[in-house]
Amino acid sequence: MLWIDCHTHTQISPDGTGTVAQLCARAASLGLSVLAVTEHVEMNRFFSQAHYDTLPRNKWEVFDNAAILEASMQATTAKKAAAKVQGLTLLCGMEMGQPNADFGLSASAAGDKRLDFIVASLHELLDRPDFFCLDYRTESIPALLEVYFSQLYEICRWGKFDVLGHLTYPLRYIDGEAKIPVDLSPYTEQIRACFRALIENGCGIELNTSGLRQAYQKPFPTLELLTLYRSMGGEILTFGSDAHCAADLGKGIAKGAVLAKAAGFTHACYFVKRVPQFFTLE
Repeated sequence: MLWIDCHTHTQISPDGTGTVAQLCARAASLGLSVLAVTEHVEMNRFFSQAHYDTLPRNKWEVFDNAAILEASMQATTAKKAAAKVQGLTLLCGMEMGQPNADFGLSASAAGDKRLDFIVASLHELLDRPDFFCLDYRTESIPALLEVYFSQLYEICRWGKFDVLGHLTYPLRYIDGEAKIPVDLSPYTEQIRACFRALIENGCGIELNTSGLRQAYQKPFPTLELLTLYRSMGGEILTFGSDAHCAADLGKGIAKGAVLAKAAGFTHACYFVKRVPQFFTLE
């Protein structure tokens, strides 16, 4: 099979380190065939801070994400030819955070012809900080998750992206960091609705392997939910390490491929100019 990593970040993202060139060098050393650079582009902070007339709630709330997108497109496009010489297909992507903050603006950003690939993510509920920043000792976790899956459904129903990123993202912090076990069974119908909307819109999901190297110790989503998605007719699946530095590139992808096969997938894919390119899982 092709070895791919379709969810990566560099120092262009507020929480990333390193350069596109360093990612490419690492990818070549690992024998990766496909690498997508998907910097954070938070749609609820797309314009300047003055535009929103608000203050950041923490150091990760960076405004003018339009500039992040432009910097990423330029940096990745500039390295495509050199990457090809190394036998690497380098893709211009973006991780579109909170597209539900403004679906019209998000559709406009998604129309950039330089983009190969869009991962849609929900890092924070509208009008709340990132799940990373919440104190779960004082939060109603059932209420948070109900709203999370409700807002996620609206994103899936909108559907102007390629794959949904790290489904069950909040568990990275609730279960993983705060050590509060979560039973997802009350949200099964909401998750089914998300999958149904994705499939109807021709979108897919990613198997995000970052949780395997973090306190959570599981992928996003788990095998159970991956199997549910496949049983409902889901076919579009990408793999992403969610690396924020070159050292984490490709981590967990091999295990992700094993999980995908166990869930019933025979193929996975990556995207070129927003079109899925399928390959066989061997």
